[in-house]
Amino acid sequence: MTILLVLLSIAILVLLIVWAKLNPFLAFLISSIAAGFLLGLPADQIAGSVQRGMGVLLGDLVIVIVMGAMLGKLVAESGAAQRIAGFLMKVFGEKRITWAMAITGLVVGIPLFYNVGFVLLVPLAFTVAYQYKISAVYVGIPLLAALSVTHGFLPPHPSPAALVAQFDANMGLTLFYGFLIAIPTIALAGPIFARTLKNMKAEPLKTFQAEIKPESELPSTANSFFTALLPVVLLVGTTALNLNIAEESPLAPFIHFVADPGIVMLVSVLIATYTLGLKRKFTMRQIMDLYTVATKDIAMILLIVAGAGALKQIFTDTGVSMVIAEGLQSWDIHPLILAWVITAIIRVCVGSATVAGLTTAGIIAPLVTTMNVDPNLLVLSIGAGSLMFSHFNDAGFWMYKEFFNVSIKDTIKSWSVMETIVALAGLGGVLLLDIFV
Repeated sequence: MTILLVLLSIAILVLLIVWAKLNPFLAFLISSIAAGFLLGLPADQIAGSVQRGMGVLLGDLVIVIVMGAMLGKLVAESGAAQRIAGFLMKVFGEKRITWAMAITGLVVGIPLFYNVGFVLLVPLAFTVAYQYKISAVYVGIPLLAALSVTHGFLPPHPSPAALVAQFDANMGLTLFYGFLIAIPTIALAGPIFARTLKNMKAEPLKTFQAEIKPESELPSTANSFFTALLPVVLLVGTTALNLNIAEESPLAPFIHFVADPGIVMLVSVLIATYTLGLKRKFTMRQIMDLYTVATKDIAMILLIVAGAGALKQIFTDTGVSMVIAEGLQSWDIHPLILAWVITAIIRVCVGSATVAGLTTAGIIAPLVTTMNVDPNLLVLSIGAGSLMFSHFNDAGFWMYKEFFNVSIKDTIKSWSVMETIVALAGLGGVLLLDIFV
């Protein structure tokens, strides 16, 4: 009966988003309150539980997500993303153009949130397609595959960062494992799959052609790569230090402090403020205005994350999380596969990768302590499932269709299939890595 009530709570969430077209944050709040009543939480405790769940999850994530948004905005506006794309095009040439676009998506997609990366980089792909007289779909899919993978697998993107916090995983290790899985996944869903799309016609609207900055206004290649990849280097580097220093060492407290993801992101933004901002003749006021715009862009993402925390807290406070965990332990299915399947089902129903991942986290969290599963791999398994078969209820589906100006049939044959390949290849990578970790 408890499982049925949980499924009913999730069904309410899905219906509010898909049928009632409600904002996901409002849908999470309503479904969290409904879940509290359905699962027998005293009425005077429901509001407190919702508030506590929102506060606990946001407390771990606000710095990471907001700093990530600021860094991504500066990388975009300074021309660093354009410089990285141009450099990779020169290195790979026309014959390996899809590989150049995939690497551009991976490198630039790390600090950029998905929607920002899409709007910024897709017009660059159109420019490349026009220059070489080839299909925009053929050029664009590898780029979008890389952006999807960074969005679903790699912190500091909202969903994986939130999952790391919920499962008490290690952000640096998750990032490292994520890269090991991301590279072959991008290769399969991007350049290799794109070979089947060479003849797919697309007529991108002129509105979406890139505004290319003059060469003289771009930062150097070294500066662009250094600043864009700095959070990755710091997260992985400090995690390695953390794992290799003795707890009794006098340096241990300082290393733990520096290794905190929030501190890593803060340091990255401060350095970027100089390297891509002040050094490039931006005034401090201009930089701060960019940061203000960046925080507005991700305000709704933060609210959705908070809403997911509320639902998880209701499941925890009613004791249903442990009931679910005990029930799932009797299932003859690997917990990583189970997490992927649940996420994939919610993703197909709801459309949002972030909502799917965070909803699953509330259900599956007890497995981290009750079953022998690596929390870092659990983050990646859910991340892969959250990208399964994007279709009509996903904003990304329509952004792709309108930007590339292709039919719905061709959108499904290219975009939806690419997302499905990412989800399946990601799961395969997680299961393979689980053998060795």
